[in-house]
Amino acid sequence: MAPCQGVVEALAKIESSTAEKAGLYESLLNNISEVSSPATASDDLKAIAERSLNDALGVVATRAVLNTFVATLQALDDDDIRIDVGTRTISLLSSAQPSAFLDATATLCELVATAHENREDFAEAAKVLGEIPLDSSQRKVTDEERAKVWIRIVRNYLEVDDATAADTYINKLKNMMHTVADQDLTLHFRLSQARIQDAKRDFLSASQRYHEISFSPAAIADEERLHTLSMAIKCAVLGPAGPLRSRALGRLYRDERSRQLPDEFGMLEKMFLDRLLSPAEVDKFAEGLQPHQLAKTSDGSTVLAKAVVEHNLLGVSRLYSNIRFDALGSLLGLDADRAEETTARMIEQGRLGGRMDQLAGIVWFDGGQGGGPAGVVFGKEMRRWDANVESLAEDVEHVTNSLQREFPDFVAANLTV
Repeated sequence: MAPCQGVVEALAKIESSTAEKAGLYESLLNNISEVSSPATASDDLKAIAERSLNDALGVVATRAVLNTFVATLQALDDDDIRIDVGTRTISLLSSAQPSAFLDATATLCELVATAHENREDFAEAAKVLGEIPLDSSQRKVTDEERAKVWIRIVRNYLEVDDATAADTYINKLKNMMHTVADQDLTLHFRLSQARIQDAKRDFLSASQRYHEISFSPAAIADEERLHTLSMAIKCAVLGPAGPLRSRALGRLYRDERSRQLPDEFGMLEKMFLDRLLSPAEVDKFAEGLQPHQLAKTSDGSTVLAKAVVEHNLLGVSRLYSNIRFDALGSLLGLDADRAEETTARMIEQGRLGGRMDQLAGIVWFDGGQGGGPAGVVFGKEMRRWDANVESLAEDVEHVTNSLQREFPDFVAANLTV
């Protein structure tokens, strides 16, 4: 659609005028509602932007026109127009004298990004914010201003589960957050770190960060602290079973606030106490998880299902000294081969103490959790057997020594070495 006739005529008068054109452009923008219509507002503003930037007004005059132009665009309060006009104007500024109009470019980028966010188009918002000039020598930007933009980009990428792109900006922020005094920015940075670790399935690290954030009374409300505590519990539950997760569960279980979260606390308590989990309990807990926390792993199971299987395997190791793989599979809801594979992996990684007899199809447990690789951890029954044999040998030697002292002739005649 072309600009309306009123704007076309106004631009023609400005072009032929011998007066100061910057003032005429500003006057047109201030009275745009009188010569434009809602249907043509977008094309009218783009026409004014193109003509004013191509009119060689000079840097100072152009900056004044741009300030009025941005104020006019903000006053329209129409996200579609802001995106259309703002995107076109940013493109024009990059073609004109980009180093001369960095402030206007930054303001327009933020305006367009806000419009994208209002429409929940977070990926586009992040891309536009990435175009804000932050490293130019022509524009002074403080570390706090730079952090504010980058954290906003990170949060937008996380809204679309693009943890890789978000991590790029988090890595930039790591080198400068120590210079930022704003507590809100620091909190959002720490929260973004936790969300990225959560999205990357580094659940135990994410749980620890969420738990630390939940102790920030000065920055967030009680409800938000409980929410981050809830996220800490969910991530701990989803973490790989073993000593590290047990410590994480222990910290959360001892936190008195956890009991204020009945849905999460039930699962937390059972896992911490190594109790077996039923499918109904798992399904109820899954209702509160985010999509990426229910994603499928390489073997086709979900992250939650894998965590529950490993937990129940630890629970079984508390109840049984040894068990056949087919019976273990029945308890875990797996076939015998999958049960054997899961057990072998956990023993190998030092997350489960025990040894396997694959020929007999039996696993011997060593107290549930291990601390070393397979081949080093032995069954408690084997250690008990060795201790008994050693004790018997010591008793025999003691009796032999006593006989030798009391009846040396008898021993010499009857002892067979």
